[in-house]
Amino acid sequence: MKILFVCTGNICRSPMAEGILRDKLEKLNIPAEVDSAGFEEFHAGDEPDERAILTTRKRRIDITGHRGRLFTTNDFDRFDRIYFMDSYHYYQLSMFSRDENDLKKTDYLMNIVYPGRNLPVSDPWYDGMTAFEKVYEQLDKACEILARSLKTNDQDYGRKK
Repeated sequence: MKILFVCTGNICRSPMAEGILRDKLEKLNIPAEVDSAGFEEFHAGDEPDERAILTTRKRRIDITGHRGRLFTTNDFDRFDRIYFMDSYHYYQLSMFSRDENDLKKTDYLMNIVYPGRNLPVSDPWYDGMTAFEKVYEQLDKACEILARSLKTNDQDYGRKK
């Protein structure tokens, strides 16, 4: 399984989700590829936001090796599932998609927890550490369900039926 998380700049939400899921998969001994990307080039090559690093580090998850990168159309070919954080990201993905098959690989990350509700993961960028903690909790809950579903090979978690 190859999973991609996307957000705006690829320095807050998506690298946190990437780090959380990698940690969970490693603990469960599940082989999978996990990556993250963004849509705004102003953070390409940047380290994660310091607040994201501090939030994950408190849980012994190290995301300091991550560097922001841009989403490309080739990501639709490379990844089995692409999780986005909010409606802006869905719009961006739809602009990159070549057809319905590309978009079938995408979903709101929080639909894993609340199927079909299309709830966003809030952008913590403009807020303080409390916002990053809240985002961590959202991401952790979704990644826990995702990791367990990969262990049981349940590919339909959170998908609209």
